[in-house]
Amino acid sequence: MKKTALITGATSGIGEATAKMLAEKGYNLIITGRRADRLKSLKEKLESNSTHVLELCFDVRNETEVKENLSNLPDNWKKIDVLVNNAGLAAGLDSIDDGNSDDWNRMIDTNIKGLLYVSYEVAQLMKENKIEGHIVNIGSIAGKEVYPNGNVYCATKHAVDALSKGMRMDLLKHRIKVTQICPGAVETEFSLVRFHNDADRAKTVYQGFEPLVANDVAECIWFAVSRPSHVNINDMIVMPAAQASSSIFLKQNN
Repeated sequence: MKKTALITGATSGIGEATAKMLAEKGYNLIITGRRADRLKSLKEKLESNSTHVLELCFDVRNETEVKENLSNLPDNWKKIDVLVNNAGLAAGLDSIDDGNSDDWNRMIDTNIKGLLYVSYEVAQLMKENKIEGHIVNIGSIAGKEVYPNGNVYCATKHAVDALSKGMRMDLLKHRIKVTQICPGAVETEFSLVRFHNDADRAKTVYQGFEPLVANDVAECIWFAVSRPSHVNINDMIVMPAAQASSSIFLKQNN
């Protein structure tokens, strides 16, 4: 029987790459995101690979929307084997004394609260259906080290680090695995979102070195969820070869 994975933030970047990867590996998929047109397009692409796909358009920041969508799944979609908590973002790159509270709230609501809302609902389904499931949280090198002007974003990813450890303890009795994947610099829409759609500024983030791409992280996720039942990858940090820490890069002059 095919396994089912639920992926948040599936409309671009790591989420989209993970959806494609798991479809290739034989999973059925529940894909979520805020952009209905992208969800529909991704569903059409994935279903051409004989994958069954359920698209759910909602914002993980909205607890009511999360509950309404995930507590009312069709019966044939309630047995979720893998949850990939991918939805997350950075907003702004300002000193704490120059910060924007709208950016702060957006990061806290998405990266922490959104992860909690979705994890709670899916954990209930795993318990009710007696599934030895697997929750994969997408953290960041920013959850291991703080960097200048990263303040609130780094704090939210440190929270994901702590939550992953706590979830692993609390869900152990239900035989639900918990993995955290922590990428360094990945060229996706991340910087475009961080800089409020300033494409020129976003491009400068990756100049002078070769960053990771979304598929690099998807492969790490696949490695974690494809281990035998007695093996769990607790934590994985994956970086570009040109990145030594959250703020040290080897850049070539162009």
